[in-house]
Amino acid sequence: MSSTATLPTRPTAFQDPQALHRAFQQLRHERKLRHRDAARQLGISECEAVAAAIGQSGTMQSLRLATPWPELFEQVPTLGTVMALTRNDSAVHEKVGRYEQMSHEGGMGMALGPDIDLRIFYRRWAHAYAVREDEGKGARHSLQIFDAQGVAIHKVFLRDSSDEAAWAAFIDGHRHPNQEPGEAVEAAGDAENALPDEAIDHDGFREGWAALADTHDFFPLLRRFKVTRTQALRLAPLGFATPVAASAARELLRAAAERLTPIMCFVGNPGMIQIHSGPVRRVEVMGPWLNVLDPGFNLHLREDRIADAWVVRKPTRDGMVTSLELFDAEGQTIALFFGERKPGVPELPAWRALVEALTGVSP
Repeated sequence: MSSTATLPTRPTAFQDPQALHRAFQQLRHERKLRHRDAARQLGISECEAVAAAIGQSGTMQSLRLATPWPELFEQVPTLGTVMALTRNDSAVHEKVGRYEQMSHEGGMGMALGPDIDLRIFYRRWAHAYAVREDEGKGARHSLQIFDAQGVAIHKVFLRDSSDEAAWAAFIDGHRHPNQEPGEAVEAAGDAENALPDEAIDHDGFREGWAALADTHDFFPLLRRFKVTRTQALRLAPLGFATPVAASAARELLRAAAERLTPIMCFVGNPGMIQIHSGPVRRVEVMGPWLNVLDPGFNLHLREDRIADAWVVRKPTRDGMVTSLELFDAEGQTIALFFGERKPGVPELPAWRALVEALTGVSP
């Protein structure tokens, strides 16, 4: 298999990959469901559904790919223009472009192209597949990456202008020697219990926040004081974090589109963070989904899953940096919104005005 499990594998009702594949295909066809939703209804992970398609006939076929992950992923630029997709349970982030300026150090990597901008956490990667789906308009090819529990981390979809010869070479060069259908995924581990508020060094944490010099120093600060992100916002220094309504994301995106204020939108999961930098133009609400539907950038965000929304302020060498941060009921990050900026450049006053308007406070 493509990885060695370190936790007990999760039992599944499907011991036969062929039976699983048939059930998955039938459910998707009958109910027009996306992979993630069809897998969930069958009580399996999306990875198990994809792995069951190895060597199968039907509208979906898969091929298992081999490690090392950085060596595999840093060949994606050869494919030309593609669509990159990163998601979590509450948001989907899609960008069209080329993978460029890829690098890694240890288990962390980056892609720093003008369109596809990624922060990569290879230690979370466990399985990868090349997938072909036959649709009415032709075949759709993709690279799909999953964690040890079978949850999708990142997907790369070829487009009409992608290099098909490079895709064939990519598959041949990274084909796993084991092409048996099926995949054993790990059972989900227990969630880490947060320290109670009274166990936190409040004064030390607040002093550390007030002394930040770079937004990238915020996560190490959380680890040092052993606080969760939502706990940190509750314990923030006075004036550094303000709770706002769950509708704040809709208000912010509509205002940014109306005023052509460029933003940065971060959506991620434990294995990948994907970033859009630039303006947004077409903002639409469809049922529970808040959407950005622009050429080259799509965002789909479940407003009904926003349990907490905060305007957050972090000091840096370039001045205060302001963000809107969204969390679900479990305290997991849904999405983060910043004003577009580069290191060494102060935050756009137009962005700060948009965010502060959500709090009723003048910048």
